[in-house]
Amino acid sequence: MALTADDMVGHLAFEGSVRELAKSLLHIHDTSQRLASLFGTRQRWLMAHTALMQYFRDVAANGPGTGLLTARLLDLVARYEVASRNTAAAFLNEMLKYGIIRHVAGTEGRRHRPLEPAPETLAALFQWHVLHLRTLDGLDGGNRVATLYAEPAILSSLQPLIADGLLNSNVVRRPDPTFKLFAWVDEGGIVMDRLIVGCAEGGMDLDRVPTDVTSISGLAERLKLSRTQLGRKLAVAESMGSLGWVGARGRSPMWVSNGFRREYHKAQAVKLAVVDAACEVCLSRRA
Repeated sequence: MALTADDMVGHLAFEGSVRELAKSLLHIHDTSQRLASLFGTRQRWLMAHTALMQYFRDVAANGPGTGLLTARLLDLVARYEVASRNTAAAFLNEMLKYGIIRHVAGTEGRRHRPLEPAPETLAALFQWHVLHLRTLDGLDGGNRVATLYAEPAILSSLQPLIADGLLNSNVVRRPDPTFKLFAWVDEGGIVMDRLIVGCAEGGMDLDRVPTDVTSISGLAERLKLSRTQLGRKLAVAESMGSLGWVGARGRSPMWVSNGFRREYHKAQAVKLAVVDAACEVCLSRRA
């Protein structure tokens, strides 16, 4: 039976599992910054999942070499209110520019050329699924990762189910205030990952959880972000009581509120529950 978000939040190993997942996501950012930055906001992340979902379903329905038509994606993002059609079109053009997606070979001369993910993008997508399935396996001793490695083709059925769950989740689309503050700005997700990784372990009963971050400039440099933009966003979070400084601002360890950490854990638990529910459906179809 699939784990629920409540199951995970109440699990004794969940804090450590989330920390390891955040470390892995930071590693992906460090090794594939161009790819990671293109999906660096909640809106872009949802558009990417929507595009991949429709791509896999179009290929399943119409056969290899068909790909995703831009008009279909624009219809979907408008229907789910993820973004405007213009924003989604600009997103696709940017992904084409940097080789994240490409036109399907042999479709030259068509008025509407179908699109497909580049091999590197599919490899990164596979790794994203491995990380999340590994986190779930660590919570209940399952063998989801082994199953995916044994049958990689499952990904084309699994990802669309995950995308369905994400697009239909109110928590994913409308997260809690501090998580929302970061999730909808460039690289905000990776900032939250870094803060969570830097939190002192344990201390779930503390109102303020100390981190190993001591400098906005150092954090910006570590994540290759604009110091000015990051400073503004952290200042807003500080005004909300979600983070602050143990001593002098910017010259002492930063703390994050237990409420902020709970928001992060809740968001991760909801995402992981969506992944697990999709995995259970996908594997039951295969049985």
